[in-house]
Amino acid sequence: MNYLADEQRYSKMTYHRTGSSGLKLPPISLGLWHNFGGVDTFESSRTLSRHAFDLGITHFDLANNYGPPAGSAESTFGQIMKKDLFPYRDELIIATKAGHRMWEGPYGDRGSRKSMLASLDQSLKRLGLDYVDIYYSHRYDIESPLEETMGALDQAVRQGKALYVGVSNYNAEQTERAAGILKSLGTPFVIHQVHYSMFERRLEQGLLDVLAQEGIGSIAYSPLARGLLTDRYLENIPADSRAAGGSVFLRPEDITEEKIAKSRLLQVLAQERGQSLAQMALAWVLRKGRVTSALIGASKVKQLDDNVAALNQLHFTEDELALIDQILAG
Repeated sequence: MNYLADEQRYSKMTYHRTGSSGLKLPPISLGLWHNFGGVDTFESSRTLSRHAFDLGITHFDLANNYGPPAGSAESTFGQIMKKDLFPYRDELIIATKAGHRMWEGPYGDRGSRKSMLASLDQSLKRLGLDYVDIYYSHRYDIESPLEETMGALDQAVRQGKALYVGVSNYNAEQTERAAGILKSLGTPFVIHQVHYSMFERRLEQGLLDVLAQEGIGSIAYSPLARGLLTDRYLENIPADSRAAGGSVFLRPEDITEEKIAKSRLLQVLAQERGQSLAQMALAWVLRKGRVTSALIGASKVKQLDDNVAALNQLHFTEDELALIDQILAG
């Protein structure tokens, strides 16, 4: 049976302008860092993508090296596009990135023009697309001039292979320099993807000010601290969890007693607000419109539903925010 998207999808979701650009993103976006690789069940990945779109999630975030194995998340999503989502291509914002090691030799890593443009061509083939909506420099490259990396992003736009560009994991000074270069080239630098959660606050250390100054939006990855800001690890490490499975993304030693104690206190506040801990953590990232969108991962449809429900309660009182800061500082 051919997939038909929920006709009510746009009545279920609001959309935020990305910085000062005309691009709008849903406040919750779906990241394909996990659960879309070659080691995962295709039908599960397909179900998650379709359900996300039915909820009004129009933004799907990838990178060249997502999997495992590297590249397989893009291949999986390419198949989902072909089978289900291609009729809705103009309703979707599809992003990918380059900058981490992807293939052997001196050109399969970092931010040279050769690496960035070759990687984008490979990504488009895996995705089965003519262009992506956002193309990111995945990390700052100390070995390549920033002018070269930004010049490659500019060329991708001028070639029609990307509509917008962004950066990820750049600090405030690097972001400001990148913005100046792209502005001089006339290229739309619309978004910065940054690690941000209650446990990771570097966005607030000057970068937020630069983004506001330059009219650049932001999207937060790992807003749930890779599961630590959910109820999943409050008692023990579940046997089916990433940590128990030896994932490099979350190791048992990352789950410290200090963080778990803080999560338990935060959960009490979340319950008082009528939310789960995960929902409150997402609402906190999105508070006061400081972040355009929060990137979530999901392995089950119910997780998508639960996370999107965070949008029902985004308001915090000043007392609640002060208590959260007190808990985190403790």
